[in-house]
Amino acid sequence: MTIELNRDNYESETSQSEIPVLVDLWGPQCQPCLALMPAVEKMEDDYKGKIKICKLDVTKNRMTCVRLKVMSVPTFIIYNNGTEQDRLTGQDITENDIRSAIENVVKG
Repeated sequence: MTIELNRDNYESETSQSEIPVLVDLWGPQCQPCLALMPAVEKMEDDYKGKIKICKLDVTKNRMTCVRLKVMSVPTFIIYNNGTEQDRLTGQDITENDIRSAIENVVKG
């Protein structure tokens, strides 16, 4: 089940996770975000036990986005051992881009 992040749980969910974490930063008006959502939700099953998938609605968490220096959506951030390992940003992100970034962290 996808974890909904907010300012109160962002740090604990990303820095204290025993497995890598993919954070999907999205907005309800972002068509590329909405288009990728089903693929990201499927990845949760595909990588069960290997990566934790979380979502952050940027419209409800503006200060967290400022702190993370997120300037546009969609943005995907991958954490491993509490540190940012990769970041994908832009409207041209594909499912394959996300899977490749996950594989680099999971297999690394």
